[in-house]
Amino acid sequence: MRLRCVIIFLLLITNFSVFSQNKIELKGEASANVNYSPTNDLDVFLGARYIPEASYKMLFNESNSLDFEVSVNMYASTLFHPFNSDESKARLKPYRVWARYSGEQYELRIGLQKLNFGSASILRPLQWFDEIDPRDPLKFTTGVYGLMGRYYFSNNANIWAWILYGNENPRGFEMLKNNEDIPEYGGRIQLPVPRGEIAATYHHRVADSRDLSFITSYNNISEDRYAIDGKWDLEIGLWFEASHIHKSKNIGLLTNQTHLNVGVDYTFALGNGFNVVVEHLITSMDEKAFSFENKSNMSASTLSYPISIFDTISAMTYYSWDNNDLTFFLNYQHQFDDFTTYVMAYYNPDSQLRNTDNINTNTFSGFGIRLMFVYNH
Repeated sequence: MRLRCVIIFLLLITNFSVFSQNKIELKGEASANVNYSPTNDLDVFLGARYIPEASYKMLFNESNSLDFEVSVNMYASTLFHPFNSDESKARLKPYRVWARYSGEQYELRIGLQKLNFGSASILRPLQWFDEIDPRDPLKFTTGVYGLMGRYYFSNNANIWAWILYGNENPRGFEMLKNNEDIPEYGGRIQLPVPRGEIAATYHHRVADSRDLSFITSYNNISEDRYAIDGKWDLEIGLWFEASHIHKSKNIGLLTNQTHLNVGVDYTFALGNGFNVVVEHLITSMDEKAFSFENKSNMSASTLSYPISIFDTISAMTYYSWDNNDLTFFLNYQHQFDDFTTYVMAYYNPDSQLRNTDNINTNTFSGFGIRLMFVYNH
């Protein structure tokens, strides 16, 4: 039986045995959005998502606890041109299903969970296990199945270790899917330094290239990833992320990938505080490691200003120096007690940054507008 089925079954059985004696916490997030992009053949998009969540926590003493979380991703969407043609889909999938045991300086979590880290916020070389799009106000991402442990030292250093299994779909910048029958594993260490922290990360997986027709077909490609990143809080915020990915088989330009991100942020003392974030990413895809024969450059920035306690306006840009492509995204947010509205306008070039099943992220080319309504309970 696949690991994910075993995990879900054990969690449901465990939760059932304790719910009769203890109170379960229930909450959820419902979102709906409408998108209009007139330059596309199917120019109207309607989408809705509901994520109900149940959690339970057992306290053994002041420092030890066992808690559970189960949530489901239910969504439906339709893409159409009025009175012409349409594309519709609906899904019901697990979103988070995990159990966690925590102590004073450690935690151990097993199941379908969110796993992300790193210093960058927009163009992220360390986006290894999620597909969070910075343009998505809800930061939606599917999880990964696995076991993750973390230990915290008294000097704020910490160590991560994980084993993943049963995850097939590509994540982040990946182009090759995983061989889901072979476990992945890795770890990370974060160390405090004056005015900041620095970290090193490693991950190993086995990739499958049989879905790609333009490279040699393999179902077993050993891949190793190495990364370092750091972040400092000085008069301004400074950070970097650097990663190198090497595959054991020669598959052309996908054999080696190197990513380097540098970023800065600063909040100007204007009104309620005007925040600016700027990042630049250099990427190289080469048959020979570190030859840097096929480089690309991209810059990104975000601007954010809180108009009031309840209203925020922000803008985001991406610029590809190789294609001279500009992506622009503008977002106005108004917060009610349990309800949030977003009014968005954007321009995307024909070459998209990524393709995602996240209905809260637009991948339409050209100009467009989007309205989003979110309710939390």
